[in-house]
Order: sequence, then C-alpha cells, then structure tokens
Amino acid sequence: MRLLHRHDLVCRQAVELVTDYLEGTLSARARRRFEAHLAACPHCTEYLAQMRETISLAGRLEPEDLTPQAREEFTDLYRRWRSEQQ
Repeated sequence: MRLLHRHDLVCRQAVELVTDYLEGTLSARARRRFEAHLAACPHCTEYLAQMRETISLAGRLEPEDLTPQAREEFTDLYRRWRSEQQ
C-alpha cells in the first residue's frame, strides 16, 4: 500500500477539482497533483470519465428532448442560479 504524502490529494479533494480540471482553470501545480491522483486511482478516473460523458450527452440535448416538466424545472434552476450571480 502506498503511503500518502502531505501534498497528495484524497478522493474527496479530487472530486471537488473535477469541474476546474475540465474547464482548464487549475493552476499548473494543482493540475499535476490532480493528474497524479488520477494515475493511481481508478475510481476517480472513472468519475472523471462519467463527468465527461455527462457533459457530452447534455450538450446534445434539444428542448424537445425534455418533457414539459423537465424544461420547467431546468428553467427554474437557471433562473435561481442567475439571481444568485447578480
């Protein structure tokens, strides 16, 4: 079993960095730490792959693919998010 070093990430930390990693906003140091964690953690590697697939699938959705209720829920979520950004 590999010992953790002070600078190693644990899975919870890695999961919190996934969005920034995918958006390319991590510092070079944080990116290296994240990628080092991925190299040793199949669970986080799988989580990253799932997030990439989710983003890919969501990007292909058309409004008519959603039920009226789902469209309404997404619209409400968006409006709440926008109001928090102001």
